[in-house]
Amino acid sequence: MVIAQPLLPVISEQPYPLLFATISGAHLYGFPSPDSDYDLRGSHILPVSEVVGLDIGRETIEVSEVRDKLEIDLVTHDVKKFFSLLLKKNGYVLEQLYSPLIFHTTPEHEELKEIAKGCITRHHSHHYLGFANTQWRLFEKENPHRVKPLLYVYRVLLTGIHLMRTGVIEANLVHLNDIFKLPYIPDLIERKLAGAEKSVLEDADIAFYRGEFNRLCGELEKASQSSHLPESPSSKDALNDLLVRLRLASFTNN
Repeated sequence: MVIAQPLLPVISEQPYPLLFATISGAHLYGFPSPDSDYDLRGSHILPVSEVVGLDIGRETIEVSEVRDKLEIDLVTHDVKKFFSLLLKKNGYVLEQLYSPLIFHTTPEHEELKEIAKGCITRHHSHHYLGFANTQWRLFEKENPHRVKPLLYVYRVLLTGIHLMRTGVIEANLVHLNDIFKLPYIPDLIERKLAGAEKSVLEDADIAFYRGEFNRLCGELEKASQSSHLPESPSSKDALNDLLVRLRLASFTNN
């Protein structure tokens, strides 16, 4: 993926060093509309002086702006918060960490990707089931029905099933469907790619899509029950060691 030039200054303008920054959202999922915004996600490193005092620095930084007609949505978490989210079976942070659309990286980013493999458990299935249910309710209640939430439903369910079976994060629906080969996915993606962010399905077969939603939820539950993934994360000590080293390095650099 070619990084749009208006995105580049975002990194230099951040108040703290970044451990990494990647692109998430529709661009990562394989179905950005022509007017889709750019979702930048990552982790920053608060200096020691802002974590040892009474007033803690900014654990989360959020920036929403428009540059050269591109909508940019940036969210980064301090490394301690990000590592804590990894230990809480949070699928969002895993997808951000392993996104192949890398905007900014460091050697420690690569180290974290190795460590975080030990954070993946069979209970990540709950994250994907919950997200899919939320998106299905959103899709079903709208009239006319939008393409985007329906694609999100199938994307998260296939990501979850694939994760339970392989232990590998894959968030791109095009790549996932190379494996699952659901015949209706290419058409839905094509509609999203060709239309606006809020494009709708005028001829939506709700009964069919509901049947597929229920079937894939069942597949995800079955995959979780038979998964060889562990019950709990094993990387807490390694995450703690990396956190301490990052903090000490920030103190030295200052």
